[in-house]
Amino acid sequence: MRNTITDTYTITPFLDENFLLQTETARRLYHEHAKDMPIVDYHCHLSPQDIANDRKFENLTQIWLEGDHYKWRAMRTNGVPERFCTGDADDYAKFEKWAETVPYTMRNPLYHWTHMELKRPFSIDTILKPETAREIYDACTAMLQTDEYSVRGILKKMNVEIICTTDDPIDTLEHHQKIKADNFGIQVLPAFRADKVLAIDDEAVFLPYLQKLAEASGIAIDNYQGLLDALQQRHDFFHENGCRLSDHGLESMYAEHYTEQEVKAIFEKALQKQSLTKEEVLKFKSAMLMQLALMDHAKNWTQQFHLGALRNNNTRMMRELGPDTGFDSIGDFDVARPLARFMDKLDNSNQLAKTILYNLNPSQNELYATMIGNFNDGSTPGKIQYGSAWWFLDQKDGMERQLNALSNMGLLSRFVGMLTDSRSFLSYPRHEYFRRILCNMIGNDVENGELPASEMAWLGQLVEDICYNNAKSYFNF
Repeated sequence: MRNTITDTYTITPFLDENFLLQTETARRLYHEHAKDMPIVDYHCHLSPQDIANDRKFENLTQIWLEGDHYKWRAMRTNGVPERFCTGDADDYAKFEKWAETVPYTMRNPLYHWTHMELKRPFSIDTILKPETAREIYDACTAMLQTDEYSVRGILKKMNVEIICTTDDPIDTLEHHQKIKADNFGIQVLPAFRADKVLAIDDEAVFLPYLQKLAEASGIAIDNYQGLLDALQQRHDFFHENGCRLSDHGLESMYAEHYTEQEVKAIFEKALQKQSLTKEEVLKFKSAMLMQLALMDHAKNWTQQFHLGALRNNNTRMMRELGPDTGFDSIGDFDVARPLARFMDKLDNSNQLAKTILYNLNPSQNELYATMIGNFNDGSTPGKIQYGSAWWFLDQKDGMERQLNALSNMGLLSRFVGMLTDSRSFLSYPRHEYFRRILCNMIGNDVENGELPASEMAWLGQLVEDICYNNAKSYFNF
């Protein structure tokens, strides 16, 4: 901001209390209505075992860099060898390489996230760079040894109320059961991620998985009905343990026409290790998605679909490191017709569960924002949701574009808000980031005369609803 009289500049401090809040109205909305709302993190990849054991991380590297493919990707781009990302370098050496990388991440969301995660929960305002690496590492590591900074302590400090993890149907849910028995004040629930049961085109994955599913359910899977029975048993078991959401990570929706006899025959071929045609694979995947969706509707669950990731693009690194290590990108798959067919088939029999759709390709924002309106039927406010900006879109521009698309095509006021989708217990400032962006957009509209300043009480309520109330009432926890 320039003062033209004195020809001097006033520079807003980095990451101060009004970070991203450009107007007085935005600041009022955030500090009075958003800041202190509890967090419902209805989709993440946190470890239930770490929560059950109330893990204390040995140092900042372990809580911050283990499993974080966002940071690994940036480090590789900055010329950091793999041994400092996922390899055998010692923990402080890895942290040093991250500290060297951080100044190069300016204008990448990692720069904001990094410093927000130091500020909350550690109360550290120091900029991370090579010169400050040691003092920040030592200070955070010392805090992590205390009860206040155990896993459960951090969750409480961040005002988390509900967490939904992501769990395979074969999971025993023993960690969730321990968490519930401990009753430590935060509800931690499983979510049903049955993607491996769709992997009929990958014999090395599919057949061993069927064996594990049979063992977990106690039901022999020697025909298609056995598979459905085993899945139903696990679905029932998850429900008994508090699960109220499912999730799928797919390139695109599977919605081919099929008959039950066709699917039975395709499954028999797979059991006999016979090769399948592309058409047979798509028919089977379509049938499985449909059966899982019907199970969700019968129990009043919410189904989530994360669509559009082109995964494991680097064959060499996939071979060396496995999946989810930072070699995925945005895909450009056919989306609209199969998605419409899938939802229409369920809606036509009045068996479409509450649904959240997430896109990864930003060119499809309006596609998703209009698709949800096709199947909202008045039975539940915001029954079909256009989900929050996801993965590569989980940054300031991506969030603003998702919020604008939803506002233009639907009802922002019924949005269930933000989630972390993270493997890190330090990722909760992403909710703060989202809330600041939301309040700034609404505040700007008010001060530009696009929304009435006379309706501040309602706008404050709208902010509280998006940050917390809508999610709390939408999910059947």
